[in-house]
Amino acid sequence: MQSVLESKLEKLSAAGQQHLLTEVMHGIEKEGLRVTPKGRLSQSDHPHGLGSALTNGVITTDYSESLLEFITPVYKNSLDAINYLTDLHRYTYRQLGEEIIWNASMPCYLEGPDDIRIGEYGSSNSGKMKHIYRVGLASRYGKMMQSIAGIHYNFSLSDDLWQVLQLMEGNQKSLQDYRSDGYFSLIRNFRRQSWLLLYLFGASPALSDSFMTDSEHQLQTMNGHTLYLPYATSLRMSDFGYSNKAQESLDICFNYLDSYANSLRSAIKTPFPPYAELGVKVNGSYRQLNANVLQIENEYYSDIRPKRVAAPGEKPVDALIDRGVEYIEVRNTDINPLLAVGIDNCQAQFMDAFLLTCLLQENREICPEECDRISHNNNLVVNKGREPGLKLSIAQGEQSLNELGSQILDQVQKVAVAIDSVKGGTNYFDSVNKQRAKIADSSLTPSAIILASLRESGLQFTDWALHVSRQHREDLLSSTLDEKVNTDLANTVSQSILQQQEMEQSDSVDFDQFLEEYMNA
Repeated sequence: MQSVLESKLEKLSAAGQQHLLTEVMHGIEKEGLRVTPKGRLSQSDHPHGLGSALTNGVITTDYSESLLEFITPVYKNSLDAINYLTDLHRYTYRQLGEEIIWNASMPCYLEGPDDIRIGEYGSSNSGKMKHIYRVGLASRYGKMMQSIAGIHYNFSLSDDLWQVLQLMEGNQKSLQDYRSDGYFSLIRNFRRQSWLLLYLFGASPALSDSFMTDSEHQLQTMNGHTLYLPYATSLRMSDFGYSNKAQESLDICFNYLDSYANSLRSAIKTPFPPYAELGVKVNGSYRQLNANVLQIENEYYSDIRPKRVAAPGEKPVDALIDRGVEYIEVRNTDINPLLAVGIDNCQAQFMDAFLLTCLLQENREICPEECDRISHNNNLVVNKGREPGLKLSIAQGEQSLNELGSQILDQVQKVAVAIDSVKGGTNYFDSVNKQRAKIADSSLTPSAIILASLRESGLQFTDWALHVSRQHREDLLSSTLDEKVNTDLANTVSQSILQQQEMEQSDSVDFDQFLEEYMNA
């Protein structure tokens, strides 16, 4: 029996619209801690040569002053995004002096929470709000969790493809509503199958014991101060990494835009007693933006998010409701320490084929029982995904990871072949085959290669990660940065500094009033 995906691919081909599968847009956001030559967290200010962390749209900081974030423009070709990300690293290294960009998801050696400086964004109301939001994260979850870094893969489809799919289905909704429904269907199918990405690309099977000080765990010890699990893939995505018990009651499984948005709106308005005990403004200083389940939408942790670029001062959730989903943000991607910028184009091409597969598969809601299975499978894979004979939970009982993975790759391969038939060559087919090899032999996964390298080197995790990060630094500094790219980035830096100054001079109300107006908007 023909699958829904096969039927859609056949109809696109028959209508001469298969080329629309190649009209996808990409953007990449990649984080990286600044560390000293000895591998300790940098205590210096965000470098002046990188401009304003508040207003520079391509080089900024995330949680902490030392946590760089690189943001590429949106490109049609994934290789262009990878190349621009590489240029951002080249440019940044020319501003860092001796500092090194930590090219791993789990952090360097940390003396403790006081080692982590919360990001500063200047004296404007917007800058203060950005800083206080991060103070709130520290108050609620501690600073250590915020030292973890990752890659966000942003992905969107052309309106031409949405219109063709809508016509094929005979759907009578507005294009905006149909597109939002389609993105949510993609998100649900992603969540059902995202464990596969954790297995294939998870690259954080080990971490420094300094990260787990005073925390109970079942991790094993290697090379002195390294903690790991023998079959782990992505401890970054486990309970040791990003976790938020207060958000479990939100129960968001992404069935509809309105229910998703209303859940977030409710969380921003709903008081949470433990946060109320912390206080909001204490002795004249803010500890958080509010005492609700979420301070703002971005606090909701998820491996994938529906997104819409918001206007200045507009809440992201309002932008989603008013104008629908514009793109999706995949958030479960580890930084691969073995790659110069943590990701390469083969992985990006597979991601494209995987996400298109999620789009074209059957549109089904996620019930609470399936939501539990999704969580269960993800937890299994991050902690012991390479364990021989590992079985995952399915509606009918259990099935081996290898069988389930191969079945998903069979579907992704069909999409990859369709893309290759338009673009020419076999790049997308080859990207799928490379993942098949990892299903057949788990020693080919990044997590297995990293653990094997740690054992072979005899180095503890922090020394090993510093060594590979230093090598990437040398390679990036010795490679050529195009003069026009360098000039454009230097101009962006200068403009960002001026823009922050203008914002600081133009504020017309004090921060208390600014925050009240924003929260009540």
